[in-house]
Amino acid sequence: MKAIQYQTIGELPVVADIPLPEPGAGQVRLRVTAAGLCHSDWFVMSLPAEAYTYGLPLTLGHEGAGIVDKVGEGVTEVAVGDDVAVYGPWGCGHCSECSQGRENYCPFAADLGIYPPGLGAPGAMAEYMIVNDVRHLIPLKGLDPVQTVSLTDAGLTPYHSIKSTLAKLPAGSTAVVIGTGGLGHVAIQILRAITGATVIALDVSEEKLTHAREVGAHTTLLSNSDAPAAIRELTGGIGADAVFDFVGATPTLDIARRSVRIDGAIESVGIGGGTLATGFGSTPFGVSVRAPYWGSRSELMEVLDLARSGHLHVTVEEFPIDRAPEAYAKLHDGQVLGRAVVVP
Repeated sequence: MKAIQYQTIGELPVVADIPLPEPGAGQVRLRVTAAGLCHSDWFVMSLPAEAYTYGLPLTLGHEGAGIVDKVGEGVTEVAVGDDVAVYGPWGCGHCSECSQGRENYCPFAADLGIYPPGLGAPGAMAEYMIVNDVRHLIPLKGLDPVQTVSLTDAGLTPYHSIKSTLAKLPAGSTAVVIGTGGLGHVAIQILRAITGATVIALDVSEEKLTHAREVGAHTTLLSNSDAPAAIRELTGGIGADAVFDFVGATPTLDIARRSVRIDGAIESVGIGGGTLATGFGSTPFGVSVRAPYWGSRSELMEVLDLARSGHLHVTVEEFPIDRAPEAYAKLHDGQVLGRAVVVP
């Protein structure tokens, strides 16, 4: 079967021909119907050899959807032909966090050698993939997998972040979204759907700011050193109740610090490599600074329910599997408006 693999440190992924995998006991094999590309993939592929720990070759793709093709011994909860999405942050399944469906915060997964698909385990960027446990499959219930697959990360991650700050976002509040690309344009829609906040969106691209307005942003600003003053002016000098940084670089985190109100919240979601000093004299009094990671299984179900009800729509650019390396290059160069999806 065809798979998109990262095979050599520092080089682009390639289309490879690998054996069809067989499911073991408790496992499920999916015929992949859609696989999403993510900047997290580039983060992994940009690591130097001494920092790379994910194994080679690595079949990419931590956003996956597919049709159950074969089940391993003991699997009864799904049947061949079921249309499902894959919950990506796999945990041990037994600790207190996993027992709550919060496998994204499992403290034992790495020590046990349990890794997400595409981020250590073979991923969804292939014609078939193995899912290690049936609990990591969420029924699509009629959703289009191509339009839906990105929600397993690009929807789940902002949803988890926003849901964690709901108390800060009643009617009359203000939320700032920095970076309106793959995750950010979905975050805008989630904020409009589940909060009472006015949404201010920031980006360096006029095209992406236009798109941000199309998906629900009330106001858009260029992401630069003038943005914090503009945000304070828009909020009567108070600042934003919550700032969601989907870039995570030092300049954007500084914008967040200068834009947030007293007792507000900064959610550093992006993996741009920046850090933010917090404490007396750095961030305003009472401000919480948090780096959320992915989301829970129940939150993914809620995200898919929002999509089913028409509140979420991912802007998708489709690629056949043979053009996946080209899609990764476009993603790296910022030429994908929303989310790139490979359809095997």
